[in-house]
Amino acid sequence: MLQDFKNFAMKGNVVDLAVGVIIGAAFSKIVDSLVSDVIMPIIGAITGGLDFSNYYIPLTSAIQGHPAYADAKKAGAVLGYGSFITAVINFLIIAFVLFIAIKQIERLKKPEPAAPAAPPAPPRSEVLLEEIRDALVKK
Repeated sequence: MLQDFKNFAMKGNVVDLAVGVIIGAAFSKIVDSLVSDVIMPIIGAITGGLDFSNYYIPLTSAIQGHPAYADAKKAGAVLGYGSFITAVINFLIIAFVLFIAIKQIERLKKPEPAAPAAPPAPPRSEVLLEEIRDALVKK
């Protein structure tokens, strides 16, 4: 049983998947920083200084005024749609970058050589002439 587990864990696909997950987690941190530190401030500047991370709807009357999102979460239930917008932008950036990367990897792959095609069948007239020739040789 231990040997079966070892064989399973050391298969190329499992190891590749583990490496992919680890790199994906590191890439996610990079994209989070890109979105929160670069893209969202630019969007905020374009939209007049809006900060999406502090967009929320209070769901309880315990939240008075309009405190920062983190303080509002401590005070009661809030619907943080600004964080959701940021997460959607993160996803779109990751999806786009992966799309570009996969396209480039596919472009760099060498096409597999095509299997040699079977020679085309001879025309019907040639087949008939061969049959006639073979019949004449037999006589």
